[in-house]
Amino acid sequence: MAYRVTFWGTRGSIPTPGPDTVRYGGNTPCVAVEGLGADEGRFVILDAGTGIRRLGGELVRRHGKATLNVDLLLSHTHWDHIHGLPFFAPFFGKGNCVRIWGSKQGEVDLEVILRQQMHPVVFPVPLDEVAAELTVGHVDAQAFEIDGFAVRATRLRHPGNTLAYRLTPADGGASMAYVTDNELGSGGDYGEPRSWRTDFVAFLRGVDILIHDAMFTPDELKQHRGWGHSSYVEAVTLAADARVKRLVLFHHRPERDDAGMDALVKQARAAAKKLNPSLEVMAATEGLQLTL
Repeated sequence: MAYRVTFWGTRGSIPTPGPDTVRYGGNTPCVAVEGLGADEGRFVILDAGTGIRRLGGELVRRHGKATLNVDLLLSHTHWDHIHGLPFFAPFFGKGNCVRIWGSKQGEVDLEVILRQQMHPVVFPVPLDEVAAELTVGHVDAQAFEIDGFAVRATRLRHPGNTLAYRLTPADGGASMAYVTDNELGSGGDYGEPRSWRTDFVAFLRGVDILIHDAMFTPDELKQHRGWGHSSYVEAVTLAADARVKRLVLFHHRPERDDAGMDALVKQARAAAKKLNPSLEVMAATEGLQLTL
């Protein structure tokens, strides 16, 4: 199965619109995965940051009055990963079907969290008022299937219950992994087993595209250990260890402008050249499309 990966939101923590972030983008995390050719219509969304608003508008424009079937995989429910969801246009189209997948946070069900996000105290339209057929499914570290893809999930090192996803076409083909908000180095106590790093490398082994948190430089990371994020050096090292073909740096720091991102990418590529010269490294930009 051939499919395309499109980046609609690349920034971490908070939206950063403005002239200094035009090229890499200011919207928070949202990535679309859509089948091509005979598999057109199979559609998966990874996270619902502010980038999902523009994605929703594009889906409605493209498909007109045709019904939409969407699987939305949430990494976790921190604000920057869900605060675009109430503005997702297909939510309000009668006949559309939206299936949301994610984890509980402690003992709190995902659906409860999403309802609270759209409670009248903080948002004018409650979740019960959306016109689409909505289902919410819980995911832990497990394997499951959605339309067209086999999905594997695993826990990450980040405050709260945060998941990585590995997607492989159900009938075979190139695989990708979405890993945002993940602390690869020391710092923070996330309750992971001692074998976590070895297990995580095995989880990612050989993926064609790895989208990974690279929020900090090594110097910045010294001041932010325990925040649940990684440096670009750690992301490059992980990709080399897992024999990944292409690494896409993601969840850009809100304070980093386009010039700063250019410098970070240059440094990341230099690090990759030393570890694995065949590893392709790039940074996610809004509108970037990759075909597998």
